[in-house]
Amino acid sequence: MTVVYPRKFQNTLSARDILKQVVSDREIHLITLNRYRYSEQRSCKDLAEIIEQLNGKPPELIKDLSHHISDEARHAMWLTDLLVDLDANVGTPPGTSYIDEFERLLDQDAYGSQDNLEDFIIAALAAINVTEKRGCEYFSAHIYALKKAPQTAENIKIRETIEKILPEEAGHVRWGNRWLAQIADKSPEHRQKVERAKLKYSAIEQAAFESGMDITLGAELRRVANLIEVANTMPMWQRPQYLMERLPQTLLAPQLQFTRIEAAQRAWQRDPQAFMEKFVPMFINGVKKIENNSKKAKV
Repeated sequence: MTVVYPRKFQNTLSARDILKQVVSDREIHLITLNRYRYSEQRSCKDLAEIIEQLNGKPPELIKDLSHHISDEARHAMWLTDLLVDLDANVGTPPGTSYIDEFERLLDQDAYGSQDNLEDFIIAALAAINVTEKRGCEYFSAHIYALKKAPQTAENIKIRETIEKILPEEAGHVRWGNRWLAQIADKSPEHRQKVERAKLKYSAIEQAAFESGMDITLGAELRRVANLIEVANTMPMWQRPQYLMERLPQTLLAPQLQFTRIEAAQRAWQRDPQAFMEKFVPMFINGVKKIENNSKKAKV
């Protein structure tokens, strides 16, 4: 069966590349931790909604999902305690929400329908599994970056908190893999359904992930490209409606415009010189070009 892993940001920056920069800037570091907290908190709500839609069937899955909610709530609690101890914000994080974008890109007719319970279960498990994989990738990279960073009391405290969360998140990935494998083993038709779902939700997750990271010039067009990639995982007759429903918001992207303004204001207030030397060129040239220039400079 196909194994799907999260891809790099724009096929350029790995989780380790990104987290190395994150831990070197306290403000961004705390915002990132708050994003983790928000995601763990929000996943409790999303998992509870899946349980309600399943309406008691199958009992084994309901039991597993209930345990999953308990784990996510505990992770949110640990991260909330950490952020409050660090005198950091625990409100809604700034910028485009990864979770909101993921849900916007879902094909609700397929994901939310209970006409075929098995198809709904496959879709739900594939969606959960791919987001958990991203979480594991970033928690692991975060721990690695913190081990390389100065061993301050604050960095140690952050690392110890993430180290408590990572094993349970890895367990969630293994759990999802087992459920999907069991369904796939039922028949060739089931295997095909599972494979399609994994590819589809991997494309959705990648698009949602990049939307929260990319505010540079041309981001709207890259979002459209990601939207088309998601549509291409669907049957031909479903693609036109899916694209037409999501294309206007993808092109206009009001939250992206707000995030750009907010990020520019924050960068200017912190360091006007750095704003002109780093933020403006990054915004105009895009992440890939900056990364390529950085690599050439090292040669």
